[in-house]
Amino acid sequence: MAIVDDDQSIREATSNLLQAAGFSTATFADAEGFLKSAGEPRAACLVADMRMPGMSGLQLHQHLAASGAPIPTVLITAYASDAMRLRAREAGIVCCLAKPFGPDELLECVHRALAGATPKS
Repeated sequence: MAIVDDDQSIREATSNLLQAAGFSTATFADAEGFLKSAGEPRAACLVADMRMPGMSGLQLHQHLAASGAPIPTVLITAYASDAMRLRAREAGIVCCLAKPFGPDELLECVHRALAGATPKS
């Protein structure tokens, strides 16, 4: 499970939640760090912030898909909009959660992503 968010407190809280649910996690401050990591091909699911310096979470998902290494992705954002959710859904994002989100919401999305669910409307 890879978590990519430029906000350290969000990264740590998300990682702690997923670890408490039994998942192994790796955290990254930006998409570029994730792409350079040795763990990238092994991530079963990606939880990424929509807005980060450099590559956004959506751009990261699209980059992985275009390179032939798609990873089921859950986007998290403090700037949710219907247009952004539509772009995410069209790109194959499993879930798009608005910050602050509840632990159960994130876990449901992660389980959907790992189960190979289609994007949520």
